[in-house]
Amino acid sequence: MAVRRVSVDRFLEQWSGRGVVAIPLALIVVITVTDLRSGPDVHLGPLLVIAPALTASFAGPRLTAAVGVAAVAAQVLIAVFHGGLTTTNHVAQIIALTILSALVVFVCYVRERRDRQLSRARSVAETAQLVLLRPPPHRIGPLRVAWLYLAAEDETRIGGDLFALARAAHDSTRVVIGDVRGKGLAAIGEASIVLGAFREGAHRYATLSELVTAVEESVCRETEEVADTRYDVGEHFITALVLDIPDHGTQAQMIHCGHPPPLLLHDHQVTVLTPRSPAPPLGMCGLSAAGHRTDPFTFEAGDILLLYTDGVIEARSPGGAFYPLAERVAAFPATSPANLLRHLHSDLLAHTGGQNTDDAAVLAIERTASHHPHRPRITAPSPVTVAGAADRRRSSTAVWRQP
Repeated sequence: MAVRRVSVDRFLEQWSGRGVVAIPLALIVVITVTDLRSGPDVHLGPLLVIAPALTASFAGPRLTAAVGVAAVAAQVLIAVFHGGLTTTNHVAQIIALTILSALVVFVCYVRERRDRQLSRARSVAETAQLVLLRPPPHRIGPLRVAWLYLAAEDETRIGGDLFALARAAHDSTRVVIGDVRGKGLAAIGEASIVLGAFREGAHRYATLSELVTAVEESVCRETEEVADTRYDVGEHFITALVLDIPDHGTQAQMIHCGHPPPLLLHDHQVTVLTPRSPAPPLGMCGLSAAGHRTDPFTFEAGDILLLYTDGVIEARSPGGAFYPLAERVAAFPATSPANLLRHLHSDLLAHTGGQNTDDAAVLAIERTASHHPHRPRITAPSPVTVAGAADRRRSSTAVWRQP
């Protein structure tokens, strides 16, 4: 289906390009006729170079070359009717037009080759994102999930923010969202360590504390091997938020490792779940020896838990104002995780003027009343994708009411 859609798009682009090519061809005809009807002192032939230059803006090198040949032929025709091909002026014009048309075709070829390379790089980046992030399923247990990922480097479409959901050995779903210090391709290796350790340990460890400790040990052990220590000699760490959401009951747990606190949407209220027992970020190996203590919270059916990275709350407007996430979310209609993220995405882009200076990731997790068996399914990444998850508790620092 996707391949067929791409083929149709390319077909339409080709035909639209062929339709637009009538403009430079008409321009050649107009310039030629005008020059032939003008006196011998008027020379409009040099203007023919506009035709191949215009064609290069929307067509490939072959079509541009064809228009260039037509322009040179028109110049030859003008020379025949205005003094012959042997005049010095006409010979110079034909040679100059031929050279300029060839240069335009060469530039068009280089641009098309670069576009192909860029397209392949984007394809590789998208594949890497699929392999690394593994977009969550639409439903997992009693949870429904939507996710949003915005990379600061548009050409790579992937950065240092991470998230994942996995089933535990018991009836529970475990969630992680994190942010690697730094951004772009240099942070992918560190993000892969966290995601790999989390997915491996999510079903192996009985408690959330054991899981986070195992992830911390992996980060401390492997970060030096993958971190970009040549160009980034500072400390390397990952802020993370790890949660355990049982299928039954309303009590869930989370461990904060230097990550922004999640937001809980319950009964038209937005509550900041401030940690009572925060832990250092992952990778600060000597500081986490005391272990990781969990913070319980209540997560009821119909509640939506919003997890995010600091790229969201630190997004600045052109005037320098930070994005007021909790306040804005309180004004959105929280009908579903997907709709919530659609409103958030458009509002965030409007706030920043479409310019992202940092990677940003958001997970919206809703607990539903019914339980659906977990059926993993991979879907292609998109700006907003639906999936399922849940969380909740009222331990607030600030509460905004939804009007």
